[in-house]
Amino acid sequence: MTATDIHRTIDAVWRIESARLIAGLTRVVRDVGLAEDLAQDALVAALERWPAAGVPDNPGAWLMATAKHRAIDMFRRDKMLDRKHVQVGHELEAKQERAVPDFEAALDDHVGDDLLRLVFISCHPVLSREARVALTLRLVGSLTTEEIARAFLVPEPTVAQRIVRAKRTLAEAGVPLEVPRGEELAARLSSVLEVIYLVFNEGYSATAGDDWVRPALCEDALRMGRILAGLVPQEPEVHGLVALMEIQASRLRARTGPSGQPILLLDQDRGRWDQLLIRRGLDALERAEALGSGYGPYTLQAAIAACHARARTAEETDWTRIAALYDALLELVPSPVVELNRAVAVGMAFGPAAGLALVDALTTEPALKGYHLLPSVRGDLLTKLNRFTEASREFERAASLTRNARERELLLGRARSSASSKPAL
Repeated sequence: MTATDIHRTIDAVWRIESARLIAGLTRVVRDVGLAEDLAQDALVAALERWPAAGVPDNPGAWLMATAKHRAIDMFRRDKMLDRKHVQVGHELEAKQERAVPDFEAALDDHVGDDLLRLVFISCHPVLSREARVALTLRLVGSLTTEEIARAFLVPEPTVAQRIVRAKRTLAEAGVPLEVPRGEELAARLSSVLEVIYLVFNEGYSATAGDDWVRPALCEDALRMGRILAGLVPQEPEVHGLVALMEIQASRLRARTGPSGQPILLLDQDRGRWDQLLIRRGLDALERAEALGSGYGPYTLQAAIAACHARARTAEETDWTRIAALYDALLELVPSPVVELNRAVAVGMAFGPAAGLALVDALTTEPALKGYHLLPSVRGDLLTKLNRFTEASREFERAASLTRNARERELLLGRARSSASSKPAL
């Protein structure tokens, strides 16, 4: 195995094992920042030793053992006792030689619980939304600071500062290293799901930059969602979100053309949709439906996505059901964006005039003032009504509002097409 192959192997092992490693360390050292430092030390050791000694038979166990030894050394030097004696109390006030074996044994317990704690810590509501996303991708998604910065098109120092501040905020707030229960679990779980949803959406439809989709972000969100579904299998909305992401991800290959140009849903080659992901998504949707007494917001969105997935052609799509599902979603999460999506469904189910009436009612909505999809949807409905000059202006306005280069090209192309169209006789 060449040095390049070994480094690729180390990178793959780190992405698989780092969250488990940091989670186990966090439970014992009670400091997510210190836990990540210890895990990083183990990674550095692997980079130094594996090229010469070869990759161990169980690389994950090797990293864990190395991190353990680093942590135990810190105990023996009293550095960790100095930093953590107030939080840990009597456990670390015991004789040093007794603390070491207890610490070592503790790291081997409850891997699933540890990982769940790490997810809830990373997505704690005490952090800003941006900090939650950055910290979750760093600790649970195993992305580097550079990768997170590139994915969200922000400077690397900005991401680094968010992560540092997030760790400091968690420490200063004394966030308990435990999975919440009862009502607090429901409240905190919504924060976790929101972060995963935000990451997936940024990958599925990038808000800015040169690429319309970023599949790697979708994969990271899906991986986190699947892990969470395994850790809290009785939570219907977790399965609902996984179902939504599986079905949406099934279209990724069909969403762009050979040169990366966007392809809209109704124009996609459905033969390129990933049937395995669709089946996984529909299975997850069934689990969500079986567990819940009613649909939550993610399960409703998954049910909408399922309507598209089940239609063999665009013409077979059950738009009436989709419009009804959006009605239900509006009752749960009233939002101008949901209203706009409902208007699209109504326009498809009951005619463009009906959809346009709903969209026109949203044109004075402050929350949609700079939202490029409002004029885009309006332009599409005006095109179907043969009002091409108005449609062209709407597409041009939408193009001026989007920060995504590929989407801007698409919208300007639609503006030119509408400007050159003539009403049917």
